[in-house]
Amino acid sequence: MSSTTNSHQLPDLDRTTPKEPEMPEAAPPADSTPTEKAGTPAERAATPAEQAEQAEQTDSATDETEPADVDISADADASAVPDAADEASSSAEDASGGSDKTVEAPPTPRGRRAKHPGAARTVTYTITTLAALLVLFALLMPNEPDRFRPAVFLRLPVEAIFGAAVLMVLPKTLRLITAVLAGLSLGAMTVLNLLDLGFNEFLGRGFNLVLDWVLFDDARTYLEDSMGRTGAVAVVVAVIVLVIAVFALMALSVVRLANLLARQSGRATRATLVAGTVWVACSALGVQFAGVQFAARSTAGAVQNRVDRVQATLKDEAEFAKIAKKDKFAKTPPAQLVPDLRGKDVIFAFIESYGRSAIEDPVTAPGVDAVLDDKTAELTEAGYAAKSGWLTSATYGGSSWLGHSTFLSGLWISNQARYRTVTAGDHLTLTGAFQRTGDWRTVGIMPGVQKNWPEGSFYGLDNVYDSRELGYRGPKFSWSTMPDQYALSAYQRLEHGKKRDKPLMSEIILTSSHQPWAPIPKTIPWDEVGDGSVYKDIQKDGKKASDVFYDSTKVKEEYGRSIEYSVTSLIDYVVKYGDKNTVLVFLGDHQPLARVSGDHANRDVPVSIVAHDKSVLDKIDDWNWTEGLKPDDTAPVWRMDSFRDRFLTAYGSTPHP
Repeated sequence: MSSTTNSHQLPDLDRTTPKEPEMPEAAPPADSTPTEKAGTPAERAATPAEQAEQAEQTDSATDETEPADVDISADADASAVPDAADEASSSAEDASGGSDKTVEAPPTPRGRRAKHPGAARTVTYTITTLAALLVLFALLMPNEPDRFRPAVFLRLPVEAIFGAAVLMVLPKTLRLITAVLAGLSLGAMTVLNLLDLGFNEFLGRGFNLVLDWVLFDDARTYLEDSMGRTGAVAVVVAVIVLVIAVFALMALSVVRLANLLARQSGRATRATLVAGTVWVACSALGVQFAGVQFAARSTAGAVQNRVDRVQATLKDEAEFAKIAKKDKFAKTPPAQLVPDLRGKDVIFAFIESYGRSAIEDPVTAPGVDAVLDDKTAELTEAGYAAKSGWLTSATYGGSSWLGHSTFLSGLWISNQARYRTVTAGDHLTLTGAFQRTGDWRTVGIMPGVQKNWPEGSFYGLDNVYDSRELGYRGPKFSWSTMPDQYALSAYQRLEHGKKRDKPLMSEIILTSSHQPWAPIPKTIPWDEVGDGSVYKDIQKDGKKASDVFYDSTKVKEEYGRSIEYSVTSLIDYVVKYGDKNTVLVFLGDHQPLARVSGDHANRDVPVSIVAHDKSVLDKIDDWNWTEGLKPDDTAPVWRMDSFRDRFLTAYGSTPHP
């Protein structure tokens, strides 16, 4: 039939009915409504011939061009057209109350879509698939490095099923808003999971939403010290761009998938019902693949876990404030504090990242153990003796100040909130006990402190020498502002080597064993240390951090060498400059990060007491520590916060709560 055929060319359709003359249609009144203009349904109905003509025209248009992708998430197969038409028809019917409405044909494709419809469909499918994979990745992403396995991403997340069901029943505007908010929420969860991964890798714990924001400034400073200002700025910019990209891509992905669900509502409903049924069955039966539960609800669990941690943190702050006010030695008279150490020069020294792994790891142990044995022999030859044990640090992989404050305060300072609480109070510290007696001059050697440090008064230090006051004129060794040997040499020049009317109590922080453990200083003759300029060539000839830090074997080797250097510098100092009244207490502040100490390593660190006076070590006979500088497996393991009271009691202090 020709496309120009009309009803006037078919006079034989009804020969029994006389043809009525066509009457001109009267113009509607000016105030007539649209309904009146349209006429009744009978008047609007097309004749069979007109219907046939319209069908033929539609077929012809379909042959000439393919329907355009109305929405970026719409399927390109032929079945999408009837579904779209049904939806449009249903919407029009709901709006007017009628059922006889004409559905608009999809717009004609233009530009590249019209020229390359196959490629356009491929791009559409690819982008939609990537959006779905990104959302699934966010829903299934673990927050611990050792849980990253292929099986984890082959699970069925209940959050996806629930989200699809919600989005399908919402009207367009509300669906768009909900999709955007869901995408931003998934972006936030992804960023938090990435932070958890980083914190677990470096600090052995997840990110604390309440307390850990302050650590970003420390991380930036660490990057500047390790990579230079330009490198640090580049990393910060890259991180910011990554965070923005995660939020934007996640929101766009959810919106895309929401539009697809709306376009393919029939299929999406059936698929959601099937997926929900499968999830319930697998959850009830405990179906697993490669040891991983197939029916996943990890996102909901992660959200609940974070909420619980926030609540626990806020509760912990209130409870710790009460604990910090209690002090066994708070009102002990000065004369009754450490009477058995009167007249002794006491040094409390912390060696950065000196953990149990340094002594026991197969890679680091041979070198470190050999140094500990050699230095024990040197001490014995010089008339000294040593005993060693283990302490469990309150921190891991970093945040050294938490270990320092735990050891000195006798309180478990495991987070920044506790640190702020205790340093803002007047809880008695181990170093503060010596100051309270009035019989010691108390000083701090802090090469790692590069700005004002008000905590010095809390620790009971009469004078603090930070990196700006030690007179160093040499280069930095990555994060460490100066070599340990120089810091000890400056201590000798500024305090220990001077004539005094009081013995000296000192807190010394050694930093050469701070990550990334490259370059490492070398031990040189003490009389050549000078102002540190001699270290320029040593630093220049050392290894680069980038060549060491990311190699699992090299980083362990260099970590071990850094501990060897720090221990050697400290013991050599005691042998050279110590005397019969010298008492040294030294320990590690925490274990190194997981790349060195191993996943899920303990938090134990070595602690040693060195003295020339035999009676000093006799006071701790009942501690059952190991003779020498290397504690063995039989040595007791105490929590670090228990050391203050044990030490004060051992050396004659009388408790007065």
